[in-house]
Amino acid sequence: MRRALAASVLLALTACGAPEREEVPRAVTDESWPTIPEGAVFGQVSAVEVDSHGHVFVLHRAGREWEEPFPAEPIAEPTVFMFSPGGALLAQWGAGAFVMPHGLSIDEGDNVWITDVAHEQVFAFSHDGEEQMVLGERGVSAQDDAHFGRPADVAILGNRVLVADGYVNTRVAEFDRSGAFLREWGEFSTAHGIALDEERVYVADRENARIQVFSHEGELLETRVSRDGNHTYGLASLGGGWLAAVEGRDGADRTGAIVRVYRPDGTLDRSFDVGLEGEGASLGHDIAIGRDGYAYVTDVYGNRVVRFSLARQAD
Repeated sequence: MRRALAASVLLALTACGAPEREEVPRAVTDESWPTIPEGAVFGQVSAVEVDSHGHVFVLHRAGREWEEPFPAEPIAEPTVFMFSPGGALLAQWGAGAFVMPHGLSIDEGDNVWITDVAHEQVFAFSHDGEEQMVLGERGVSAQDDAHFGRPADVAILGNRVLVADGYVNTRVAEFDRSGAFLREWGEFSTAHGIALDEERVYVADRENARIQVFSHEGELLETRVSRDGNHTYGLASLGGGWLAAVEGRDGADRTGAIVRVYRPDGTLDRSFDVGLEGEGASLGHDIAIGRDGYAYVTDVYGNRVVRFSLARQAD
């Protein structure tokens, strides 16, 4: 239904003289990556991250699709897959833990942080999936020091846990590593993704069609408005002020998957299309960068993870 709506919106925009569809080079992707074993239940792919060993963690919904109101029962199948750099499935966990898993991040100790927008909670797990800490009260939505409003993503800055909060709330909520609330800051319309580098915090302010850039102390430094009102979904730091982002296409048509690479001064360096052919076939949702230069993009509608080499695309 949502895909049909997106197509109808595109037709309406075209009739109203909206900007023509942007043409960008198509990324050369690794079609053989990853290998999903026969019998494994895979589904809407929400998030991706790479650990210090080069393992690629993929968060997916194992056959469940985003439908509201959210169901009450957790997903019975494993929702966290860990792949080798070559694409072999090495481990899977998370069965029975989540209702609508959304964001996944990995800290410097290879602990795994996951948000669940239905549970209204943020979870910290060991590398092997042992639950270590839970933030938020299950099923309760509020914007205060003990609750979330559909938390979307997490970034870890030293002893600080930064939560992009979220679909309902309008902030970054900050905690220490013990779970104690520190403060909140920012003003967003769907803080959907958050990323860090040596000096900055980047927030995908999705419904405002922009990326907001802050200091580590939460001071707003810069606002980057997306081309044609495109909605930015996911962010990944390349280091040194370079930033990669994945966004939808052409403003109100939120489907598709465009990867942007921004220079440290905020100007656009290059763009790639990683979506499937056809309107509503893809929705780029998250992006991660491995130390080997490979970019990984989750495609919610396409039920897939796309891998391609940023270095080779640049050449």
